[in-house]
Amino acid sequence: MHSDQRVALEKIRTVIADDHDDVGRRVAHRIAEVMRSRRAAGKRTVLGLATGSTPIGVYRELIRMHQQEGLSFADVVTFNLDEYYPMDPGSIHSYHRFMWENLFDQLDIPQANVHIPRGDVPREQIEAECQRYEEAIQAAGGIDLQILGIGRTGHIGFNEPGSGRESRTRVVTLDLVTRKDTAADFFGEENVPREAITMGVETILEAREILILATGEHKADIVRRAVEGEIDHEVAATFLQQHGDTTFYLDRAASAALTRIATPWLLGPVEWTACLAVRAVVWLSHQTGKAILKLTQRDYAEHHLSSLVARHGSPGALNGEVFNALGTKIRGRSKLPRGTRIICFSPHPDDDVISMGGILHKLAVNANQLTVAYMTSGNLAVFDHDVRRHLDFIARLAAERRIPEAAAVELQCQVNEFLARKQPGDVDTPEVQDTKRLIRESEAVAGIQTLGLEERSARFLNLPFYQTGKVKKDPIGPADIAIVRQLLDELRPEMVFVAGDLSDPHGTHRVCKEAVEHALDEYVAAGGTRPEVWLYRGAWQEWSVTEATWLVPLSQEELRLKIQAIFKHQSQKDTAPFPGPDEREFWQRVEARNKGTAAELDRLGLAEYFAMEAYVVET
Repeated sequence: MHSDQRVALEKIRTVIADDHDDVGRRVAHRIAEVMRSRRAAGKRTVLGLATGSTPIGVYRELIRMHQQEGLSFADVVTFNLDEYYPMDPGSIHSYHRFMWENLFDQLDIPQANVHIPRGDVPREQIEAECQRYEEAIQAAGGIDLQILGIGRTGHIGFNEPGSGRESRTRVVTLDLVTRKDTAADFFGEENVPREAITMGVETILEAREILILATGEHKADIVRRAVEGEIDHEVAATFLQQHGDTTFYLDRAASAALTRIATPWLLGPVEWTACLAVRAVVWLSHQTGKAILKLTQRDYAEHHLSSLVARHGSPGALNGEVFNALGTKIRGRSKLPRGTRIICFSPHPDDDVISMGGILHKLAVNANQLTVAYMTSGNLAVFDHDVRRHLDFIARLAAERRIPEAAAVELQCQVNEFLARKQPGDVDTPEVQDTKRLIRESEAVAGIQTLGLEERSARFLNLPFYQTGKVKKDPIGPADIAIVRQLLDELRPEMVFVAGDLSDPHGTHRVCKEAVEHALDEYVAAGGTRPEVWLYRGAWQEWSVTEATWLVPLSQEELRLKIQAIFKHQSQKDTAPFPGPDEREFWQRVEARNKGTAAELDRLGLAEYFAMEAYVVET
């Protein structure tokens, strides 16, 4: 690939890291470099900081460097990008509290050096507060290094679509997409503030250096728009193209739509691998609207792929090779394991049936030794009205003398008293958390029984990292890994399924995968045989036919059975507490994506199936 072509297309310098954690380490180390350089020059460092899940890894690495390497923040001054309005600083939703809990409390930074927009000032004082914030930045000498994230609308800070380049710190009305994306943190969109105070675009661009972070495939399209698109006031991040020292830090998932990653052959010569050839031919099939076996020399020439044909000798040879490569990915029940010890690790108590309900049924029919290990309770994703409904049922049983009445009445009174005074975001009492956990456990058992598994196939690990009662979870720790390792030691699986998607809006899937990986490493180091690891996707995405190692066909009856298993999770039915950016019900997403995968093969000219699940085998 010609590097000058890539640079010309990418209007913002872009660094692609291995994963979310690597992004955090790289950015933290760059911050440390700036701090040390400024300190050596006898100057203090002024940092612009951001909130949200993306910079958490940066802050954890900075804390580690402070505690283990002596990196001091005693002379550092910070200014945060934004804050909701109105917002009490002590609220669990406030960015003030977020920053102290996730960074400042673990550093030696003086409280007077920390600046966060105030979301608790009276409305008539907001304009003066914003002006004061701008003046404080100028008085500190301006921002040396600004950290940014990017929203799905391309906003930086809370500079929503329509924000002007000349904008300064001000009150803004939050975009509908932003409020939907934030709804989970506030336990419902109706609880999300409609306004926020944010640094303006001009304020951000005055920083001497800017680092903007993005992780996860759900950010891939907006990243490409920001990096490769034209400057557009509807996409505030595109203004960063006018900054002299901005760097985008991406994990591989967030970089997937960049031209150099998605279609590198459009930029110049490439080194053709078997995988890249399959991707290119499938892309060409889409561009031309032709099945793979009908692609011609002219099609390849007109789309800059002549070198690929030359490598294979003729279009016919290339078409046949790719056609066969895709065909060999298809695995019906006869090609799936029999009598094998298998663990399906499910981050939440419905990911198993949503993501791999079809193959679970096939594996059960094939008489495998199946265990579904639910890694978290998922109790956060149960509405309070479901708790009331279940407790009402228990109270009615008690009233008919079918269970002891005193305990049932006491529990119902305790729970109803708490729920009556509960505010959005309040942490549930242990009684409420346990009730929600049991609701999800009973639904999980009903789900796998629908697929032909037995109740004893369900194991509820209830990993500690999840048990905060809040959307924000703890990092994975030794206790979490030990629980997973114990299950591996007990069952000695020959095959495991793990959630491998990177679009989970709260990162629970990613964290659970990390726990499994650490436990597997310990298990193998202790003499265990590493099982074959199959990765499935969650409720938001599916592996493409080019990414997938195996494609598992589902009949109409099997897809219907899978959907029936999803229906058993009634607490997630109709309207899930955390639906993500896609407002459709989980079963609707599943039906669309499984049918869509099958339709994709049909469009490419392969065999026609009713529906398909896709999996990637780790190597």
